[in-house]
Amino acid sequence: GAPVPIGDRRGTINVSRRHRMSREARTTRLIFEYWNRQRGERSAPTRSEIDPAAIRYALGDTFMLAVDFIDGIRFRLAGTRVCALFGREIKGELFNALWSETSRVRIPNIVSAAVNEAIGAVAGVTGRTENGAETELELLLLPVRRDGRTRVRALGSLAPLKVPYWLGEESVVELELQTLRHIGATQTEAGVPQFRSGAGRHMRHGFLV
Repeated sequence: GAPVPIGDRRGTINVSRRHRMSREARTTRLIFEYWNRQRGERSAPTRSEIDPAAIRYALGDTFMLAVDFIDGIRFRLAGTRVCALFGREIKGELFNALWSETSRVRIPNIVSAAVNEAIGAVAGVTGRTENGAETELELLLLPVRRDGRTRVRALGSLAPLKVPYWLGEESVVELELQTLRHIGATQTEAGVPQFRSGAGRHMRHGFLV
């Protein structure tokens, strides 16, 4: 049968809408805090230092990107809820292919900053279906250091700020980049950065606005 993407097998089945919404809002923060702990004083952790069990509650919204043999950036792994957004397993697909034509101009630079300069990003994204329905998403993209033979170079998450009513009946056919904030390559002693769910509050901890 088809390979099972990373994340719990429940996906969004038999999970209350209220719980799903609160979980999605916490995803970016949980992933960032774990990644930040693992990197310590370095610019990024290695792939071997990323333990899926430590972020199991957010695995469904998580993905990993790897550099292929012709320098394309592809999904190495993708969680159940990420795949559910697109209505299919996206493992092996090009990351850039999911974006709108206008966004494809900017996405390579964002990915390159993570892969080559250890600069992450958190972005506001619009997901759009074939029928024009939209949902607001939050994208997190964090660098992963080269580790032996592994080609994984980034850890990310993609989660809706509010679970769309049409999820499961319609699929996202393209992503469009809206807002973008970069995550610096070094830690500070300040607290955890505020993400979109905390809009209006002070941004800190290595974020470049």
